[in-house]
Amino acid sequence: MKALNAYTHVVFIGIGGIGMSALARYFNQKGHKVLGYDKTETELTSAMKSEGIAVYYSQEELIDLLKIDLEQILVIYTPAISDKSLLHQYFKSHNIELYKRSVILGEVTKSMPTLAVAGTHGKTTTSAILAHILKASGIKLTAFCGGVLSNYNTNYIGDGEEVVVVEADEFDRSFLQLHPSAAVINSMDADHLDIYDTPEQLTETFKAFSNLVPNHHLYMKSGLSLMAKTIGIEEDSDISVKNILVKNGSYRFDIKTKITELSNLEFSLPGHHNLLNAAAALALAIDFKPELTSAFGSALASFKGVKRRFNYIHKSDRLVVIDDYAHHPTEIDAVHQAILEMHPNKKSVVIFQPHLFTRTRDFAEGFARSLSKFDEVNLLDIYPAREEPIEGVTSEYLLNLIDHPEKALIKKRNIHDKVTNAEDKVIVLLGAGDIGVEATNLLKHWHENV
Repeated sequence: MKALNAYTHVVFIGIGGIGMSALARYFNQKGHKVLGYDKTETELTSAMKSEGIAVYYSQEELIDLLKIDLEQILVIYTPAISDKSLLHQYFKSHNIELYKRSVILGEVTKSMPTLAVAGTHGKTTTSAILAHILKASGIKLTAFCGGVLSNYNTNYIGDGEEVVVVEADEFDRSFLQLHPSAAVINSMDADHLDIYDTPEQLTETFKAFSNLVPNHHLYMKSGLSLMAKTIGIEEDSDISVKNILVKNGSYRFDIKTKITELSNLEFSLPGHHNLLNAAAALALAIDFKPELTSAFGSALASFKGVKRRFNYIHKSDRLVVIDDYAHHPTEIDAVHQAILEMHPNKKSVVIFQPHLFTRTRDFAEGFARSLSKFDEVNLLDIYPAREEPIEGVTSEYLLNLIDHPEKALIKKRNIHDKVTNAEDKVIVLLGAGDIGVEATNLLKHWHENV
């Protein structure tokens, strides 16, 4: 591969993905001509077009525009678009190499100090908190986030090159391409068993990632089987969250490390998992610039969250509605804990869209246990994403495993009436598929009717 600045044009196959779009924005800011294809128009692709990025929904139309010297084109793809697509075949027929997003991120992280956030849960929220507290404290950073930061309404920050913040994604072993200066690992729960044959393989890959991090600059949630500085809640860890209080819907707490203590910090994201995410972000920020420790702690209070991570889309005495990306049993447990803590007197209702046939199959019993904790359970059809159906793996199969008197299969068309007519409930829409579109529609409904 040539140096990245040697390419005049960058083409993205699957530009609408949250990770791909952040990288597209990076190259656009650097002055490259950025073009991309995706299957459907979304709010994210429309936003990129308004920024001067050329987005097409027809592969033929994009190919017709590629009349320049192909040697000047860097082609980046996501596995979400089939390698049998017209664009793949076009570039292969012209002997143009295609690169995964992870390879290009690896190239970017070679040239800057890199703070990497890894783990099967919490990557997006932790990296977003980290990006925010660095930016709010005056650091000129580049940040690639896997979600849209509510503070800035974008998944990419390009203020400068003092440091880069990046999610270290375990899917397809992508994070092994990175060059981290410091990193945190939030969790190593079994996931992506369509990629890893066993949970042990996943753990070994995390260990391989940890070996990329320089000595004494690796942090982890307490209890993981790695050699790293530990992060915990009310325990004797290297970084510990202490003296937790809930006040006016927000947390107040202290952070204690082996060398310093921050008192009376304020943070508004519900759930103890988010307190751990905040502590992890602080650990990496302090590792990078310890002289700004107090500023980083103060900046937590102004963090507004990440879209689709415990977002309140409606909040009244009568009804609370939350939108969340949770698509793994552990993540669902975390959402339930946060709801119990913040809304203890309301009936909890979950509307869950399972994500992937393989994940539903591999974690069916875990999903059943986690979902049964809610007072009412509703399941949508499985969102297939990149997968073909698996015989016998359906939402009905999952529903039958749930031991609960109030459970049902519903369709997306039923969500609006079910939610807007509810009384004295907290309803959470969960899943990594297109259930987020339904949450957006509900948000528009309340905006239009207030």
